Amino acid sequence: MTEIIQNQITSADAWIGSEMQRTDDWVWNLTEEDLSEITEALSHTKRAGSEIPFTADAFPLGSFRKKLDQIVDSVTHGTGVAFIRGISRSDYSDQDCELLYWGLGVHIGRPVSQNSRGHLLGHVTDEGKDLSDPNARGYQTRNRLDFHCDQLPTDIIGLFCLRGAKSGGASYLVSAPAVHNVLLEERPDMVTPLYEMFHIDWRGDHPDGGQPWYDMPMYSASRGKLSARFTNRAFIESTTRYGDHLAATDEQWEALDVVQEIANRPELRLEMDFQEGDIQLINNLTVMHARQSYEDYEEPEMKRHLLRMWIGLPDEKRRPLSPLLDERYEYVRNGGIPKQAAA
Repeated sequence: MTEIIQNQITSADAWIGSEMQRTDDWVWNLTEEDLSEITEALSHTKRAGSEIPFTADAFPLGSFRKKLDQIVDSVTHGTGVAFIRGISRSDYSDQDCELLYWGLGVHIGRPVSQNSRGHLLGHVTDEGKDLSDPNARGYQTRNRLDFHCDQLPTDIIGLFCLRGAKSGGASYLVSAPAVHNVLLEERPDMVTPLYEMFHIDWRGDHPDGGQPWYDMPMYSASRGKLSARFTNRAFIESTTRYGDHLAATDEQWEALDVVQEIANRPELRLEMDFQEGDIQLINNLTVMHARQSYEDYEEPEMKRHLLRMWIGLPDEKRRPLSPLLDERYEYVRNGGIPKQAAA
């Protein structure tokens, strides 16, 4: 029988955006000592000629490793949000940032493939695509993106800001448990439809020979712990190209609309002041993220560019997941989205 949470969630991950905005408990400012240690680890990596994907041994951390563990703990067992600030972009080239960011990532967990091209370090930048293209994904566009979670149930999503947009592109976060609380209070009739299976388009990233869509609930629970898997509605709409029987029900569409309305309430969402050199870590099972559309620079070297990692954690650090997510999490265990032969 499907576990459905019917009570208000009071854990730290059920935060309210307006309250989070008034505190900086989730902001981690790097000290001079931290930066010195990170820079020395980067120098070690470069001297050794290590290339991505290198292991944690190639990026040795000393005392900063303890702080990084605290940061990760806040993401996995706390609010689910951590903002690391203090890296000066002018001190590092783009390639240095990639090595540095990857080095921190492999100390957090195991970065996994984010697409059928096998990208472990993703590049979130406008590739001239649009979500109306059924084979495009959000990170390849400059479209507005509704509140969602990233495709696989990886434990942590990391973003490193190389460059911001010319204008727009504001980033928002919202607590999925907090949205669930509001649903229970205001629209309890919309809760159960979100625990039902939705048919979702792989958008061309399905494994070779595999089904081009997958089934997944938006909310699920295990041992009283809520997990969210909200996806962009375009991924649900385009699934019908494989058959009208895959369409979401009217009740499911209404529930998704209600979730977006709640998530976008100013008092509930948290706006991120994302600047060059900032690192954002979020729990991909408890936090939904959204983005405004943006205007970019014409010059390629100035375009908005974020580095992204999907990071899986060891079993002992993982959130308990519903059996309904077993098939999806198996991809995380096996290294992420499989690379297609033609990629």
